[in-house]
Amino acid sequence: MTEARTEAPTVITGGGGGFDLLVVGGGSAGFAAAIRAADLGARVAMVEGGTLGGTCVNVGCVPSKTLIRAAEAQHRRVHHGFRGIPSTDGQPDWPTVRGEKDALVAELRQSKYWNVLRVYPSITLFQERATFASGRTLTAGKIVVTTGSSPWAPSIPDLAEAGYLDNASAMALERLPQSLIVIGGSAVGLELAQMFVRLGVRVTVLEALPRVVAAEDADIGNALADYLRSEGLEVYTDIRVDRVSRGSDGYEVQYHAGSAARFARAEQLLVATGRRANTAGFGLDTIGVTLGTKGEIVVDEFLQTTNPSVYAAGDVIGDPMFVYVAGYAGALAAENALTGNERRYDLSALPKVTFTDPAVSSVGLTENEARAQGIEPLVSKLPLEHVPRALAAHDTRGFIKLVADAATKKIIGAHILAAEAGEMITQPTLATKLGLTIDDVTSTFHPYLTLSEGIKLAAQAFTKDVAKLSCCAA
Repeated sequence: MTEARTEAPTVITGGGGGFDLLVVGGGSAGFAAAIRAADLGARVAMVEGGTLGGTCVNVGCVPSKTLIRAAEAQHRRVHHGFRGIPSTDGQPDWPTVRGEKDALVAELRQSKYWNVLRVYPSITLFQERATFASGRTLTAGKIVVTTGSSPWAPSIPDLAEAGYLDNASAMALERLPQSLIVIGGSAVGLELAQMFVRLGVRVTVLEALPRVVAAEDADIGNALADYLRSEGLEVYTDIRVDRVSRGSDGYEVQYHAGSAARFARAEQLLVATGRRANTAGFGLDTIGVTLGTKGEIVVDEFLQTTNPSVYAAGDVIGDPMFVYVAGYAGALAAENALTGNERRYDLSALPKVTFTDPAVSSVGLTENEARAQGIEPLVSKLPLEHVPRALAAHDTRGFIKLVADAATKKIIGAHILAAEAGEMITQPTLATKLGLTIDDVTSTFHPYLTLSEGIKLAAQAFTKDVAKLSCCAA
């Protein structure tokens, strides 16, 4: 790997030249594209004007999940469910917790990005911003755009003037606030809201849609909101934010719940209402790349843009914005760009995880989505109180819901609310992807006293009352 720095921005053009593939962006999708191209023997240039590693390792998955786990450790000091185990309370040392988060981010950025580049001498990194308009020129046979996304806020009156936190700045606060308002009740908003409340912050969540995690099964959103409220979060759904103001003592958010006007007040305000693709300022319009209604790059099933020489992957093409999707897409885009459009972009069995506690995971169709596609669903919903591992852990919050096709008995969806839901979703993902049936799941060995045994029990519950089964009964 070699590095190059220049004062002027890098201009990217097609039509051959010094590189076979030029990757714009140095995050997860960009690295996957560059590595796949290098494995194919290509000469690769990567252009990244910001911090190497992109959203996930720097300001997304890695820092948030380590802080969430730290907050869970604080919470479990008092709330663990076991008699005879002493509970001790105490204020968290936030600067130390934040410092450990920063150290982990730096370590993974070095080991998973900088050190990885050194393994590939055919990849040249240009540490500068790319443009398709003016400056020094790099030429390449094909181009993959992987410029990622940034936090987005809706047009709420006076919000921009008042200022607010996004997910990155919230995790970088020098001290914990006494109180916090979170606008947005999807994954990021809820994960950070619960993290802060467990660290002693008074938190209010405002969500415009009828329930939190609205993209998930309705039962999950309703149940999760109740669990969060039981921890002290104030969660309000189906509201309309009217105005935001900021004074010397903090923020005031005016909103409507039905016809009633209400106010929420707090020291800090976090806006977690989604992300938008980073496409402005690159000159994409000058090379015939079409953008969608939210600024995302429009691609076909091969991740090719409306310019045949340009491909795109990751958050920049829009939802779903998951790092594992970005990695998959980056490698696929590079391969298609270099070898011809042989692989299709397939998200038909895509697992999703929200790292609340209990956590949410899902894959495939809900029962309503199945009906909308003309599929008659079979549904099994198993409360965690029937899973021995949950009983042993004294944590029976949540349930496992499986959806099957009534005609074929194939598993077509799974929706889980459980302490470690993210660790449970891979098996249903494989079942959905490979077309496995209910009998395929129930006839497979599942180790006793694991949460994943709950998948088998939920599959058995299609036809049996598992409360009447002995341990490990087939």
